[in-house]
Amino acid sequence: MISAYTGTQIREAERPFLEKGVGAVLMQRAAYGLANAVVRELRRRGGRLYGASVTVLAGKGNNGGDGLFAAAMLAGRGMRTTAVLTAGEAHADGLAALEKAGGRVLRLTPDNTEKAVAAAAQADVVIDAVLGTGAQGGLRGPAAALIDALGRSRSGLVVACDIPSGVDADNGEAFAPVLRADLTATFGAAKAGLLADPGADFAGRVHVIPIGIEAALPEPALRRLEAADLSVLLPRPGRRSHKYSRGVLGVVAGSQRYPGAAVLACRGALASGVGMVRYLGPPDVADLVRRSCPEVVCGTGSAAEAHVQAWLLGPGLDEEAHEQLERVREAAAAGLPVVADAGALPALPRDLASRFVLTPHAGELAALLGRYGSGPGRTGVEDATLAAARRASELTGATVLLKGATTLVAAPSGAVFSQAEATPWLATAGSGDVLAGVLGSLLAQLAEVPGVFDSVGVPAEDRWAGIAAMAASVHGRAGSLASAGGPVNASGIAETIPEVLRAM
Repeated sequence: MISAYTGTQIREAERPFLEKGVGAVLMQRAAYGLANAVVRELRRRGGRLYGASVTVLAGKGNNGGDGLFAAAMLAGRGMRTTAVLTAGEAHADGLAALEKAGGRVLRLTPDNTEKAVAAAAQADVVIDAVLGTGAQGGLRGPAAALIDALGRSRSGLVVACDIPSGVDADNGEAFAPVLRADLTATFGAAKAGLLADPGADFAGRVHVIPIGIEAALPEPALRRLEAADLSVLLPRPGRRSHKYSRGVLGVVAGSQRYPGAAVLACRGALASGVGMVRYLGPPDVADLVRRSCPEVVCGTGSAAEAHVQAWLLGPGLDEEAHEQLERVREAAAAGLPVVADAGALPALPRDLASRFVLTPHAGELAALLGRYGSGPGRTGVEDATLAAARRASELTGATVLLKGATTLVAAPSGAVFSQAEATPWLATAGSGDVLAGVLGSLLAQLAEVPGVFDSVGVPAEDRWAGIAAMAASVHGRAGSLASAGGPVNASGIAETIPEVLRAM
């Protein structure tokens, strides 16, 4: 599992070391790790080391010092290094080390920005070491002009030092201009802002460099499940399991307008290992589900009479599906774990519990926040996904899964999971219905296993968020596998889920 922290948490963990006078040691460790990360990335790309050109964009703080010391180390390996001092001044010891190693220095001014852009654009490697985790807001003045121009002209390797300049380490908000990195070498631990959009858009691959503060870190602000976690956490049947012990999922989905959503939700659930799916809906939609998924037990009765371990509510419902919305109300009152897709939200109580997992995309989340009097609009949600997901969970009391390039799952406790295994090709009609089916299946299978996350250190109160993160990871992996780099449809995602689970 990847644990990520806010910049504030990292600085607090560093404080005792700085008070002991070992700040220079931490900086040397960071610089050494950064230099090695550059070397490894160049080798991975088949690039040369000796004679390669490196330009470090160095701010005046410790982040700039990390970059300058790293550039000095790279110069010692035969690379041609140049430092562009974006504030005119720089970390004194780092600058002295670079000059001693033979590096060139260019102090940025409004009059020589074009020269600095040319120096960086022609380099084999650019190290972005302008702003660190303690920066507030974005770049200004000549530094902003430099980054803006470089972002339009840069084609080589860009490595961010700790975090791309202009990205908020705490929440992933990005303040333009931001130079998009191919690799972010981050120190001590991953930063939460690197694993949330839009910050993740600029981070590239994230490589964590230990510097010796790791034992002092508190509980993480954000977690990301990895394949090894899924292999431990995913449910598997025992020798004497039967269809009821493996979980029964109730599904209220589909309408005259969107009948296919019910089919896709049921297919996603069946593919994810649930013991049984019970579908409730209009007769014509039930017939379509029965023909497409003969394993599903279909009915047209009341949700209050169904015996299930969890409910999936809402895919494909519209405001005219009055009978379905009444079933949503009945299911929501049953006291069971619930996946609530957007179509179910109008029929849910205002005050929910963490066993309710809401699954909006950015537009739907903006509408939900608006109903609670906190409406930043879709753009506001997309510009601050972590804050928006947390706010929605706080207001509703529910667990909130915000779908996107990076899927965030926020629990009412404040715990957050971030998953990003999906391909952009997953942005296709019906994909969210399949995800809802996967999530419903896992909720049904794990509803009565409160200690499922004990082995990975996640508190029982956050298990609903953990299960939602599992579903997002499985769904993303299935989409990427089905896509193989090209277009994929929702049915293809559902068909690939068993292969992903077998691989786990």
